[in-house]
Amino acid sequence: MVSKAEDFNEWYNEVVERAGLTDKRYPIKGMNVWTPWGWSAITNADALMRREMARTGHKEVYFPLLVPESEFMKEAEHIRGFEQEVYWVTRAGKNELDIPMCLRPTSETAMYPIFSLWIRSHADLPLKVFQICSVFRYDTKQTRTFLRVREIHFFEAHTCHADAEDAERQIREDLSIMETLGRELCVPYLILRRPEWDKFPGAWYSLAADAWTPGLRTLQVATFHHYRDNFAKAYNVTYETPDGGREFAHQTTYGMSERLLGAIVAIHGDDKGAVLPPTIAPTQVVIVPIPEKGRQDVILSEARTLAAELREHFRVEIDERDVRPGAKFYEWEAKGVPLRIELGPRDLAAGVVTAARRDAEGRTTIPRSDVVSQVRDLIRRIQEDMYARAEGALRSAIVDIAAPEEARDAVNRIGWCGNEDCGHQVEADTGMSLLGSPYPPEAYEGTCIVCGKEAATAAFLAKTY
Repeated sequence: MVSKAEDFNEWYNEVVERAGLTDKRYPIKGMNVWTPWGWSAITNADALMRREMARTGHKEVYFPLLVPESEFMKEAEHIRGFEQEVYWVTRAGKNELDIPMCLRPTSETAMYPIFSLWIRSHADLPLKVFQICSVFRYDTKQTRTFLRVREIHFFEAHTCHADAEDAERQIREDLSIMETLGRELCVPYLILRRPEWDKFPGAWYSLAADAWTPGLRTLQVATFHHYRDNFAKAYNVTYETPDGGREFAHQTTYGMSERLLGAIVAIHGDDKGAVLPPTIAPTQVVIVPIPEKGRQDVILSEARTLAAELREHFRVEIDERDVRPGAKFYEWEAKGVPLRIELGPRDLAAGVVTAARRDAEGRTTIPRSDVVSQVRDLIRRIQEDMYARAEGALRSAIVDIAAPEEARDAVNRIGWCGNEDCGHQVEADTGMSLLGSPYPPEAYEGTCIVCGKEAATAAFLAKTY
C-alpha cells in the first residue's frame, strides 16, 4: 500500500477500501454502497447526534425525498445556489409529469411549506426538528468516498423561532452540540463565518466547522445557518403573537454529513489502515485467541468467557477463524478496531491478557481479574489521545502570513479589511479559498493583506476539498 506521507490521495482511497467501509463498484459515480462495517460506523455516529438532539429538545421527523418544482422555485436565492446540482424527475413510467420534481439537495423547500401548516401561534415556538436521510447533489468535481459524493448521508436540524435573538441562541446551542460531537468523533475544527459570497443560499449568515487533514486541505464537516425570516417570507411561515398580530418566524439549520467519517479516516488513519475512535467503531474490542497445539479448546473457552464478560460493557468480537494470528491482526488493524486483546498460553499461565492499542505502538498486559476496568481506562485514553493529537496537528497547521506570496499548504491566517474585492483578489493570488473569519469574532491588529488598509478581522485561507 502507498504510504500516507508519499501520496495522501491514493493512500486515502486504499485505506477506505481495505477497511471495508464502502463498496465503490456501484454503477453510478459518486453513489457508493454502505457495507456492514461502514454502515455500523456511520449509524453509531448518528446515535451520538440523536442523543444530543433528544437532550436539546429536538424531535425526529422524516420528509419525502421528492420536492415539487413549484415549491422548490419559491426561494429564488436558494435556487441559484443549487440549480447546477439538482437531479430532476420529469416522467412517471411513460407519462410526462405536469409538475417536475427534484431529489432534495437539502430539505428547506420540502419542510417549510409544512412548517407553515404546523405553526399557528407563538405557543408552537420554538419548533425544533431534525432528520437523518439521503440528499442528492450532482457534484461535477472529482468524487471521493465520503468527501465528495452524489448521494450524501445527511443530518439536518431545522428550527423556527419567534425572533432573531432566539434563533441566535439556537446557533449557540448548535455550536455547543458540535463541540461535544467533535470531541467524541476525535475531529477538531475551526468555526469560521463564511464570507458573503460563500454563505448558504438564502441565509443571513453561515458558519462552518473546518477540519484540517494530512492532505494539506481543509474539510468542511458541519454548517450552521441563521436565516432570519428569509425563508419564512417565501413559504409564509408565520405565527400569531400574544397581542393577536402575525409575524414571520426566524429560522436556523445545522447540518453534517458522512464527511465526518471521511475526516476521521483522513486525520487518524495510518499505513496499516483506518483508526476509528471508540465512540463509533463497530467493534471496540476484538479478542484474538493465540492457539497452542493440544490446548486450543482451553484457550478458546477462556476467550469466550472473556468476550461474554466484556460484552456487558463494550462492543466486542472474538475472532475464532482458523487462520494465523498475524493475518487476523492485519485485518483488524486495517478496519481500525481501537483495542485488540490477545489471549494465549503464556497469558493464561500468568493470569493476564495482552492488549494492543490501534492508535499507538506496543503491547501491555492487563490482570485478568481487573480486565473490565482496565479496558475501560484504555478506551478512554485512546479517545482522549486521538483527539489531542488531531488538535495539535490543527493548531500547528495555522500560520500567519503578511503577503499572498507567503501562502503555503496550511491554514493561512491573514488580515482582511472585509471588502469582497480584496477577498476575491487574495483567492486569485493564492489559488486558495477564503474560508472566512473566526466566530465568535477575535481581536486582530494589522492590515489587509491586499489593500493595506486597517484590517477589520483576521481571516483564513486554505485549499479545500
